[in-house]
Amino acid sequence: MKLLKPIFLIVLCFFTLSSLAQKKQAVISGVVLDENEKPLLGVSVSILGKAGGVQTKDSGQFQIKVPSDRAVALVFSYQGYKTLQQNFYLSEGESEKVTIRLETGAKELTTVVVTDKRSRKEAGLVVVNPKNAINIPSPTGGIESLIKVIVGSNNELTSQYNVRGGNYDENLIYVNDFEVFRPYLVRSGQQEGLSFINPEMAKNVNFYNGGFQARYGDKLSSVLDIQYKKPRSFGGSAYVSLLEQGLHLEGTSSNKKFTFIAGIRNRSNRNLLGSQETKGNYVPSASDFQALLTYQFNAKNSLELFSNISRTTFSLEPSYSQLTSSVFSPYFSANLGLDIYFEGKEKDGYKTNMVGLSFLQQPRKDLRLKWMLSRFEDNEQENIDISGSYLFGEREFDKSQPDFGLINNPLGAGLYQTYARNKLNIEVWNISHKGSYDKGAHYIQWGLTGERHQINDKLHEWQYQDSAGYNVPYNPSSFTLSSVLKSRANINATRLSGYVQDNIVFNDSADFSMQAGARFNYNDLNNEFLVSPRLGFSYLPSKWKKDIIFKGAIGIYSQPPFYRELRGYDGTVNKKLRAQKSWQVSGGFDYNFKSGNRAFRWTTEAYYKNMWDVVSYDIDNVRIRYSGKNDAKAYAMGIETRLFGELVKDAESWISVGFMRTRENLTNDTYYNYKLDSLNQPIDSSLQQGGWFRRPSDRFFTFGLFLQDYLSTNKNSKVFVNLIYGSNMPYNIPGSVKYRNGLIIPPYIRIDLGFSVLLLDTDQSNRRSHSPFRSFENIWASFEVFNLIDRDNTISYLLIKDFSNTTYAMPNRLTPRLLNLKLVARF
Repeated sequence: MKLLKPIFLIVLCFFTLSSLAQKKQAVISGVVLDENEKPLLGVSVSILGKAGGVQTKDSGQFQIKVPSDRAVALVFSYQGYKTLQQNFYLSEGESEKVTIRLETGAKELTTVVVTDKRSRKEAGLVVVNPKNAINIPSPTGGIESLIKVIVGSNNELTSQYNVRGGNYDENLIYVNDFEVFRPYLVRSGQQEGLSFINPEMAKNVNFYNGGFQARYGDKLSSVLDIQYKKPRSFGGSAYVSLLEQGLHLEGTSSNKKFTFIAGIRNRSNRNLLGSQETKGNYVPSASDFQALLTYQFNAKNSLELFSNISRTTFSLEPSYSQLTSSVFSPYFSANLGLDIYFEGKEKDGYKTNMVGLSFLQQPRKDLRLKWMLSRFEDNEQENIDISGSYLFGEREFDKSQPDFGLINNPLGAGLYQTYARNKLNIEVWNISHKGSYDKGAHYIQWGLTGERHQINDKLHEWQYQDSAGYNVPYNPSSFTLSSVLKSRANINATRLSGYVQDNIVFNDSADFSMQAGARFNYNDLNNEFLVSPRLGFSYLPSKWKKDIIFKGAIGIYSQPPFYRELRGYDGTVNKKLRAQKSWQVSGGFDYNFKSGNRAFRWTTEAYYKNMWDVVSYDIDNVRIRYSGKNDAKAYAMGIETRLFGELVKDAESWISVGFMRTRENLTNDTYYNYKLDSLNQPIDSSLQQGGWFRRPSDRFFTFGLFLQDYLSTNKNSKVFVNLIYGSNMPYNIPGSVKYRNGLIIPPYIRIDLGFSVLLLDTDQSNRRSHSPFRSFENIWASFEVFNLIDRDNTISYLLIKDFSNTTYAMPNRLTPRLLNLKLVARF
């Protein structure tokens, strides 16, 4: 929490410095002429990075006040002429007269800004600009990195995210109305490859962090709704960096009936993983291909084909790891170290394929119908056979000592072996119909979906532990493994779901609107039929001078079990597992205002979620292990506030702050407290009730900042800042009720910094006819610094024991400071 004060002070400085700069001013005046020395009327004269400005008079004359004692740039723009930038540096009270001559250039269309208030009226909705995805400095990049600034994060190696106390499995993702999935056997973020979404192909990104409408599916936490582009002309982009490379092309036929957009990407996290505490030979590789093809038969009918092929492999031959943890207590203080020397190898593979076909009809202007058919397939393999010999004790950190860095006071030694041969095949067939009918004040939507799941699963994994020469758990009469998981499952399930929803506007001025609907879901695996009514509303006080919208939502949300929820810790499959359910209520406001000459948007929303039939779980890195039982009830509540705006013109930034508490109460969560005598022998015991525990995703405070800026005299040199802070989280001791929240993961703090320079601008008139860059729109070069403060964030713990059977937790940490270079070209 000590870092929060400087964070807020930095943010406040951006506002205070801009206001102080306005107090010291100078004056620039002059005349603007064309190539024939004739004055130009109505030329826009503005300060680079600031909205507003002045226009020239009939005589071409202008006068504008500018900040003094610092470099400023004036931008002169006029339709049909090339935009001109001129730099100045004036003292306080100084005035300067200039003559500006504009050259005739390609005709530029005036930008028209259309304000869409529909996005402001839906509870929980955050509209994300996909163009920022290529700019945000983050190891994973993409759309999800923008979302993490909004909802918080604790792992930069994964594209997954937690929303309002939920876990990774509680988020819906749609691309052009097709639901998409991700691999399920991934244990850590380092095994992940590319996220599903290709940001270069995205047109619209709507993110609902709660209170979403009935037209979306059956999950508890969030919806990410992506719409890919429908091109109007040929174009594309290409980028290359030390982590990822990509190419996308788009275009249309001469008669405009056929359009295509396709992208291919390749990613290797080898540079990231090579800096982790576990040293070895990392060979991660991920690639994918996506394509969206459309054909417009006529004005009323069109066909759309969407396809995705993704391949990810991860290979690791670890050599050694040196972990260190500081322990402080009234009885013991030391820098504990753990040296592990490995043998063996891990090799994993994840393959996903998806193809979707949709037929769109618009028989009338007010009626739209969509018919969809899709197939998704996921094939995963996990092969692990790694053994490690370890030495545990106090490490020497005095550089003057000959044993610097070594363990000089051993507390324990041992070895362990991890073995896994797991396979998973998932096939999902989906047939859907969606429609909408616009009836003036009523906009009615409906949908019906049939889905068939075929899951074949084979789990075979075990762990062996030896501590100080003794097998753990100790059994002198037999050889015992510390954990064994061996199971097969063939799951075939059919789901039927549907919804109907009416968006109602109660008067022409749109002062009050409502989204009322309900959806149903039937799952033949457990024969459970669910109905989820949902209601959203918004109110715009028309008589208020302030542009403020109040909005809220209430509804029932359920999540039928898919795969991981069905499996218990012992590998058994519970086909009778009921869906997790909740009722949720949220409310807040959306306020547009101006500060000086800059426009800002402030949103705030409070929420409460009450959950029952909850399936408890533990998280280790990104792996979620469920109990396989409806064994808990839970709640989550909090408040989120965000400020969007342009600290400089045409450079959107935002700040997000959230407070949350989420708790769970497990059934049969009793344990015994023992009273010991002087010889540590139990002489009495008392039965205790566990009560309410922190959920694995409980994080009280989150702060996110995405900042864009550029030089005051050069808009082509930009800087991007990505800052995420999250307070501590609980880490559960597996299989223990008494110590379910036994460990704490420290606060997550990360700052990523990026610098971009325009190498080739959009003005093609100055390029030679034989130039290889003749057809390029622009080229940007970026330099990124990941984890600027070089903080070792903890993601999980390794539990080990010493000779006295005392358990110690050694932290598994994420990436240190790293550098990245990136080149982006658009054509």
